[in-house]
Amino acid sequence: MILAQLDDAPRYATLASGLDLGFEFLRRPDLAHLPNGRHELDGDRVFALVARELGRGRADSPLEFHRRYLDIQYVISGTETIGWLPTAECRYAKHPFDEEKDLGFFLDRPGTWCRLPLGNFAIFFPSDAHAPLAGSGPVHKVVVKVAL
Repeated sequence: MILAQLDDAPRYATLASGLDLGFEFLRRPDLAHLPNGRHELDGDRVFALVARELGRGRADSPLEFHRRYLDIQYVISGTETIGWLPTAECRYAKHPFDEEKDLGFFLDRPGTWCRLPLGNFAIFFPSDAHAPLAGSGPVHKVVVKVAL
């Protein structure tokens, strides 16, 4: 997991092919005005999901994980709270992993909670189980998915 400000993104852009496209998308001047939903950057290799949602609270935010994609989670407005636990420490799968959606859930609880304010991002690799939308109140965010 990496937490940083968008101004520091160039430090991380070479960690995986496609991160540079994701960071470029997050710098769009019209980012806050894009509609909810999927936005193609490079087909299924790199795409962004724009969402306006309400935080669910820590108790209702399960740990999720991915195998084929990393996530760049970026806050446009509001404040996001995200839980984290290394997947190697997770013991209790909630359901079988959904290969088509590249999505699995754990019943384990996060060991760390991170506050992600406006203009900051977090990168979650397949080794990082994460529980998004764990705060309260509205959050406008983008999740950029980068295939590994």
